[in-house]
Amino acid sequence: MLKAADTRTGLVVLLIVVVTRMLLLPWYPLMDTTEARYGEMARLMVETGNWVTPLFDYNVPFWGKPPLHTWMSASSISLLGVNEFAVRLPHWLAAVLCLLLVGHFVKRLQLPVLPPLIMLASTVVFTISAGAVMTDMALTLGLTLAMVGFYLCWQGDKVWGYAGFAGLAIGLLAKGPVTLVLFGLGTGLWLLLRYGPLKVWRELWHRVPLVTGCLLMLAIALPWYVIAEQTTPGFLNYFIVGEHWSRFVDSGWEGDLYGSAHDEVRGTIWLYFVIAAMPWSLFLPRAFYKIVTEQKQPNKHDLNTSNAGLPSYLICWMIAPMLLFTFAGNILPAYVLPGIPGLALLLAYAWRKSFLPGLNIIALSIPALLVATVAVLHFDVGKDKSERWLLSQRSDALPTYYWQSQPFSGRFYSAGTANKIQSLDEVSDDDFYLVISNKLNQSQFTACQAVASNKRRDLIKCHRN
Repeated sequence: MLKAADTRTGLVVLLIVVVTRMLLLPWYPLMDTTEARYGEMARLMVETGNWVTPLFDYNVPFWGKPPLHTWMSASSISLLGVNEFAVRLPHWLAAVLCLLLVGHFVKRLQLPVLPPLIMLASTVVFTISAGAVMTDMALTLGLTLAMVGFYLCWQGDKVWGYAGFAGLAIGLLAKGPVTLVLFGLGTGLWLLLRYGPLKVWRELWHRVPLVTGCLLMLAIALPWYVIAEQTTPGFLNYFIVGEHWSRFVDSGWEGDLYGSAHDEVRGTIWLYFVIAAMPWSLFLPRAFYKIVTEQKQPNKHDLNTSNAGLPSYLICWMIAPMLLFTFAGNILPAYVLPGIPGLALLLAYAWRKSFLPGLNIIALSIPALLVATVAVLHFDVGKDKSERWLLSQRSDALPTYYWQSQPFSGRFYSAGTANKIQSLDEVSDDDFYLVISNKLNQSQFTACQAVASNKRRDLIKCHRN
């Protein structure tokens, strides 16, 4: 058990980590391409009033992901306006809900509550994703609810079994069928290891409300899929076949409508995990050693024998994303995020009888690094990775055009008023701003003068003779 002083200190550390992340949300621009793309999609959803199909651009449907992350940011924009804080806040709230779920889980398991929360909140990938406009935190929230619900249901709490199916529905609306695959890998591997292939289905049928739970999941998630296909025919074929098969097996998939696929060396996801799960991934070898040693000493096990299968469950939860993406080349570091709650819980279980050495000091280093990173993004790097600064150098009285290509942040920070053109003949204004690549020679744009520039683009002011 933790001492009262340790509890107070741990609570302060947790609050520092979580609140610091929230306070930093408005202090750096939406970066191209991921954050700016999803932020612009949320802005378009509010502007167009189309809450069924997210839009990649005006009149261009986005079939690459379900809409939950867009609904989250768009709802916040409706309340707080178009700004960085508004589009990021719902993803921070999803991270807080993940922490609350984990906290309830460890309390039910009669384990110390604060250590896993501190480790989860201060893991690099969780900290970054907690304030990033992406799909991953919504997926992690859904999968965390599903994994917590399944384990508690397995212990006899059927209500949490239904909560787990609701979590799967959240994942289906956040990222799609990959949620079911991740959940199946984590729970299926654990069940096979504990019960063997012959006994698994009998145990599942006895302990888990499979039929009514699946009906609940479909009742929550399926209506949107049906309506989306009716609204923009072709969605299901692209999303199910393209995004969940072609993208996975073909790193050079040419059917991608929204960018280019990544092509990493197979197995890179495990390296991503080690880096993204820092600093706590460094403690995993010691945690495995402690757990294995305890397994060999039954007389020293916890009195709560119902947790006998917990370590293996947490390991399966943790490694499920890496198992799925081991042979995939089209991956990103954030893909490991759904397994991070399992990591934090596993470490907390390994050190449940003592305080992990240096826990608070190590945890506080993450918000300190985050503050330094945000300062760099705000004053330096963000100027070149986003159009916020460049567009702020113009007068709103004149129209703005992008020459032949336009980044997502250019759409977001101009509120959709900056249009892309292929020829100056498309411009009818006497005076206007033009954003061009700095690789182009400005001399070809006569009657134009330089206004501002970053490492990628120049803003020039032009006058039609």
